[in-house]
Amino acid sequence: MKRHFTLCLLIVTVLSAYAQQTQKPVLHGKNWMAITGKPLAATAGAMTFQKGGNAVDAACAMLAATCTMWDVLSWGGETQALIYNPKTKKVIAINALGVAPTGATPKFFKNKGYNFPPENGPLAATTPGTPGGLLYMLANYGTLSLEQVLAPAMEMAAGYPIEAQTANSIEKNKDLIKQWPYSKKVFLTHPGEKREAPEAGEIFVQKDLLQTLTKLVEAERTALKNGKSRKDAIMAAYDRFYTGDIAKEIVRGNREQGGLFTMQDLAKWKPIEEEPLMVNYKGIDVYKLQQWTQGPVMLQALNVLENFDLKSMGYNSTKYIHTLYQTMNLTFADRDFYYGDSYFAPEEPMKGLLSKEYAKQRASLIRYDKNNPNIGPGDPYPFEGKKNPYLKLLKKRGFELDTTKRNFAPTHDIRNGSSMNEYQERLWLGTTTVEAADKEGWVVSITPSGGWLPACIAGNTGVGMSQRMQSFVLDANLNPFNVVAPGKRPRVTLTPSMALKDGKPFLSFAVQGGDTQDQNLLQFFLNVVEFGMNVQQASEAANINTNQLWLSLGGTKTDDRKPKPGHILLHDSTPETVRNELKKMGYTLSFDDRTSGPINAIYFDWKHGSFWGGSSNHGEDYGIGW
Repeated sequence: MKRHFTLCLLIVTVLSAYAQQTQKPVLHGKNWMAITGKPLAATAGAMTFQKGGNAVDAACAMLAATCTMWDVLSWGGETQALIYNPKTKKVIAINALGVAPTGATPKFFKNKGYNFPPENGPLAATTPGTPGGLLYMLANYGTLSLEQVLAPAMEMAAGYPIEAQTANSIEKNKDLIKQWPYSKKVFLTHPGEKREAPEAGEIFVQKDLLQTLTKLVEAERTALKNGKSRKDAIMAAYDRFYTGDIAKEIVRGNREQGGLFTMQDLAKWKPIEEEPLMVNYKGIDVYKLQQWTQGPVMLQALNVLENFDLKSMGYNSTKYIHTLYQTMNLTFADRDFYYGDSYFAPEEPMKGLLSKEYAKQRASLIRYDKNNPNIGPGDPYPFEGKKNPYLKLLKKRGFELDTTKRNFAPTHDIRNGSSMNEYQERLWLGTTTVEAADKEGWVVSITPSGGWLPACIAGNTGVGMSQRMQSFVLDANLNPFNVVAPGKRPRVTLTPSMALKDGKPFLSFAVQGGDTQDQNLLQFFLNVVEFGMNVQQASEAANINTNQLWLSLGGTKTDDRKPKPGHILLHDSTPETVRNELKKMGYTLSFDDRTSGPINAIYFDWKHGSFWGGSSNHGEDYGIGW
């Protein structure tokens, strides 16, 4: 009897660890769901649904609003999206990542003393992708006009009460902002005063951006008056941005401040509709963008983890944490070497990397007595019937173990007053997410970014330029697939997610952050599928993060980005027994009170014909359902 009672108590304790009351309520809706990184932007999505728009319309409205609010992105950044089309019953991928401009070569940056392209300023900028991605999605899959969808963002550009997080970020970065005249004009609303940035609640006006958005709407109106279709009218706005007067001012402003943009760079760039990558995990089809993102790393991890009985290990037990950590080490080592722009040679070995047989081989490398600091990229080529052309390079390179010099982290979106150290803060935060779904069956998951504060604004456009060039490498020894070249896309961390079960939408989810995105999304998915959490519980649940990977953002030297083997972030609530066991296995521990994201997600309840929305308790993320 005593043994039976102890077992029951253990089960109750384990279940209560993750089935606890959430800090934010789960969202419910039967008609639509709109979730994103800022309350006002979620309201923009709700307004668009109430106009009769579908999930694509609402997602585009939220994307426009978050760009206008500088929610760690701007109009000159990049957009990555997955869309479920209920008419075709298929998931499609939207690649709206900008490219390196003319003249952006390894030699160019090395001659300036860089080991990686810079973090900020005009030389950090890829060509704008978000406007093209938004206009393409709206034209092909939305229902409303551009004027209707941009209305909330235009009203905000005319003046909205700025929130404290953005206002304080401007103030914190004002010395850097002052280096760029167009940024200084927009952001420093109180020049010469002690606080030069706007105050929280102050009406923040962006006249130049409003003029740019007005020009897009004018192009649409003119095209409609000339008898053009809805789609062609929206694409007329696209042409004005990428080949017309807006493009000319972006290029002029970029080059005046030392950038490399040309009119040809903007005119030649196009958003691409792609086939997403997919693996099946225990009957669930999980979709990610292609290898120009880090998205496939989660698919690789699911393939590896399918070889283990995770549920029997127990949520966040020592064995579960160790298995996750080792799996992520294996898959991120592959990401760091093999991922890059699929439209440039050499061809990435994705068939091998995503094969179940390769995953089984990699899973066999996991040892359960200690952390393995020597994990490096595997050899996926035999699993697609080829010989690895990089074996000599891998042998020559080895795997970096010296972590003493890695003190740098990406410098975007530092939240004041955080208990995290600077490294973890910078690794963890950044960008935003957009999630939308409607009763007609449209589902959208977006992870946009680029043009975060401190942003360099391109001339008199109000458009903050991307900083995504820093995700390239200049040395093929680090990653032969991700070496900078004109017209090429850097391998980004941005990674929306979607899952289908029985051929129908099951989950749509995304998270902000840098290299931790697919770490947190992997655990969110497992929280739902393996441990039965609802989307709000799963979005708030304690995660772990590994630092045993190469940083994708920031740093001027190679040492700045080297992995930190064994370094792990745990939640403050981690039991002392688990902490001690992990230390004995060679881990270096750090802690925080929130370790999950922030994650935003939608679960599709087909039994009841409704949506469940989860919006993280981590930051300012917010959702509205109806």
